[in-house]
Amino acid sequence: MSHVSYLSAASDLSSVGTPTLWAVTIVGVILLLVLDFLVTRRPHEVSMREAIGWSAFYIALPLAFGGWLWARYGSQQGVEYLTGYLVEKSLSVDNLFVFMLLLAAFAVPAVLAQRVLLYGIAGALVLRAVFIALGAAALQTLDFAFLLFAIILIATAVKLLRDAMSGHQQEVDINNMRSVKLLRKVMPVVDDYHGTKMTVRQGAKRALTPFALVVVAVLATDVVFAVDSVPAVYGITEDPYLVFATNAFALLGLRALYFVLHAALSRLVHLSYGLAIILAFIGLKLGLHWAHGIWDSVPQIPTLASLGVIIGVLVVVTLTSLRATRGGDLPEDRKVVAERH
Repeated sequence: MSHVSYLSAASDLSSVGTPTLWAVTIVGVILLLVLDFLVTRRPHEVSMREAIGWSAFYIALPLAFGGWLWARYGSQQGVEYLTGYLVEKSLSVDNLFVFMLLLAAFAVPAVLAQRVLLYGIAGALVLRAVFIALGAAALQTLDFAFLLFAIILIATAVKLLRDAMSGHQQEVDINNMRSVKLLRKVMPVVDDYHGTKMTVRQGAKRALTPFALVVVAVLATDVVFAVDSVPAVYGITEDPYLVFATNAFALLGLRALYFVLHAALSRLVHLSYGLAIILAFIGLKLGLHWAHGIWDSVPQIPTLASLGVIIGVLVVVTLTSLRATRGGDLPEDRKVVAERH
């Protein structure tokens, strides 16, 4: 395939997302977010029963949607959606641990934790939508977009692996976070939490609360997560609608999943290794796809094979993590989270 014809093919992205389907999906996501805000309007500690109930709902919903996609559009779209959802969900679990560290570092009261998470999820959805649109535009206009995505994913995989091997994969120093430094320069910050209030009056001036700082810190980390996750799912499917749907469904259930997995997450000490392998594998898949558009003899990795590799890696790192922490031997950063909960 010539350079010009490859660019032309890349600009013609097929999608199952009709205007009606897009509208229904976006309205549905907004309604689910509003529902979550209503549920958390009164700060309270989340019981395990409540967390499991909401987690079951947010797992059943995307699986049912995947079944509908499979029946309506065929097995290819169904497999692409389910594979993309699994990738996004596994990346989201790693994101949850960073949220845990932030909540611990800011000493967020247990009754406020789910509201902080919800702000983070809402911000992540907006950022993912922006990155998805940028990714679709890149695929439509740049013939090397797949190669660029591949480089981003492989570089991220190398960083994850290096940090994991050095033992510093999940460190959070709130005093050195640029977003926190900037806020403290702009406005004074009070020491105590005042429920979910972002600001309080301090004399003649208004001051930020620690709740505002942790929300901004979580939103800042969302930017980093979006840079990793959007190219990863574009490595599974080129359909912008499926990319958005997998991201939205993976994020919506994080609030409840946090309270279900907070104890187990501290034991997943090998998760970063697994995610590094998955991101490198998808990067390789994207690189081969780009090369195949120029040289027909270059092989491609089928989506079904990708699904098998991703499931296999996640199963292996989960089993090795549980075995490594069987005696309760946790790294220092994970001990902080485990002790807090």
